[in-house]
Amino acid sequence: MTDIAWFIRRLKAMSIPEVAWRVSQKIIQKHEQKKYGTAKISVAEKLFNQKLRGLHIDVSKMRLNYRNEKISLNTEIPLLGGYNYSIYKKDWSAGFQTNAHWPDEFSYFLKYKQRDDIGDARTNWELNRHFQFALLAKDYYATNDNKYLDEFIELFEDWNKKNSFLWGISWTSVMEVAIRCSNWCYSYCFLKKTKAPETLLNLLETGILNMTDYIANHYSSFSSANNHLIIEAYSIGQTGILVGYKPWIDLSINILTRELPLQNYSDGINKELSIHYQSFYMEAMGLMMRLMKYNNIIIPDTWKPMLIKMCEYVAACIGNYGEVIVFGDNDEGKILDLYGGLNHYQFVLELFSCLLPEKYVDSFTSENLRWLFDKDSLNKADRKKRYIPPLSICNKEGGNTILRSQDGRVLIGIDHAALGFGSIAAHGHADALSFQMFVDGKSIFVDPGTYIYHCDLKSRNSFRKTENHNTVCINGKDQSEMLGAFLWGRKASCELLEYSINGFGTLIYASHNGYGNKQVLRKFKYDGYKKFIIDDFLTGKGNAEGSFILSPEIGIEQISDNEVKLTILDEILYIKCSEKFGIKQVYYSSRYGVKEKTDALIYKINFNGTVTVRTIIMIK
Repeated sequence: MTDIAWFIRRLKAMSIPEVAWRVSQKIIQKHEQKKYGTAKISVAEKLFNQKLRGLHIDVSKMRLNYRNEKISLNTEIPLLGGYNYSIYKKDWSAGFQTNAHWPDEFSYFLKYKQRDDIGDARTNWELNRHFQFALLAKDYYATNDNKYLDEFIELFEDWNKKNSFLWGISWTSVMEVAIRCSNWCYSYCFLKKTKAPETLLNLLETGILNMTDYIANHYSSFSSANNHLIIEAYSIGQTGILVGYKPWIDLSINILTRELPLQNYSDGINKELSIHYQSFYMEAMGLMMRLMKYNNIIIPDTWKPMLIKMCEYVAACIGNYGEVIVFGDNDEGKILDLYGGLNHYQFVLELFSCLLPEKYVDSFTSENLRWLFDKDSLNKADRKKRYIPPLSICNKEGGNTILRSQDGRVLIGIDHAALGFGSIAAHGHADALSFQMFVDGKSIFVDPGTYIYHCDLKSRNSFRKTENHNTVCINGKDQSEMLGAFLWGRKASCELLEYSINGFGTLIYASHNGYGNKQVLRKFKYDGYKKFIIDDFLTGKGNAEGSFILSPEIGIEQISDNEVKLTILDEILYIKCSEKFGIKQVYYSSRYGVKEKTDALIYKINFNGTVTVRTIIMIK
């Protein structure tokens, strides 16, 4: 019954053309079921589309820096949730959150969402993206030590034996196929430069062609055309360039060019309103842009201006100590990791520092970058002018304001944005008018995080609820209406009423309409040093609860009913409210798949008419 209700809600979020497209996809899937649903076959066993039989990978087109000498030799990848890779490295269908395994069913029939009996599909997909394949291939190229090649072959053969084309959990998402295909491409390039067996190279090439052909016929569209489509288009384009196949190159560039203004605000904020998904999107654009540049393919005029704005926003969200303002979902997704655990935001800004007129980092530290660019290119990038984010930046269209103190100690993010992208707003949280604060790189007032996607729906919902963010909740209800784990109905919208810089400092005044006739307005004032004031204006009748979610490392000392001293190592803050403070426990997730308890300061007030609640935060 629940599945039917969700289906009806999801259908209402679709346009008539989208319904028609999805029907056409079902027809294609029926044909594929007849072809691949009885006799299982490896994606690398034979070429499925004979029209592609004349295509072969030219590794010179990848333009890797094979002279790189600063090399790591990691063979393990970090798994989401902190699971031990050495235990799971051949357990391709592991449920992770349980001892159960994903069934070996035809992928179009495999129900992978909200499977508490098995686990979280996203956790499993990380293993099946095959970052470990690219690592081992790189290690073998760097050392010529057969132990790396032997392990690569062992994993490659085992995966292909247990993950037949379109069978099982690893084939349930087109984007997952795209990331896996990209890692096979990098693996092929490293192995082609070694004495790897031709039979292995032929299998890899066949698999790459088959996966790319599959992606080109199944890429995401309509309400599903968010970051998934961008990653899929990049993967199509990468293979297209490597094999010199113009239809794939053109398809990729056309999609990426079309989607750039559709998925991003003009001020450089991605419409999914998640800094993580913005950097994920940008990684795909940057990797494709690099390939185009090195293969003399014209980069559309619209790309650079938008990507410059996007880089400036990401740079603004990162503080002097590497701390990052993160609103919305974050599942730690990435495309390329030739180290085995990289700082994704750093890498993406490094990548664009090599492709755009300015640099966005102080130094280049990512191993990815040393394989993608030679020493001369990196030295040239290092000589570029460094982009320095302003102390106060208000993205009026994208809806986020970032503040930093003049001494660089304090970083504050304020959310006055829309809920998310498109009709489903999949990765948004009900967090309008919330904020985050760091001091000397330490988390003080935190966003609760994401925790999990495809199981434990109660927790998935809890981490998106209004009451668990640093904002005001009225009558215990969410500002926006949750209809599913990635589906929203009624959506709150924000209005920026004022943004100004005066003698006191910076002022942000905004409202949202998430509670109908109960008006919620919030005014933030920051003096640029140590004083941060929040005024909540509530109009109507109801019960309000204002939350201030604290980092788990914070020590709390109640000075009076309405004043609290906060400490973390040598940092001291005082928070004082015009109403009494209480303390409640909530959950916080600093990494995907991991959660822990933390404290939240709350004030509660019954209002009838118009009331104002003032909170003052002082940093010592």
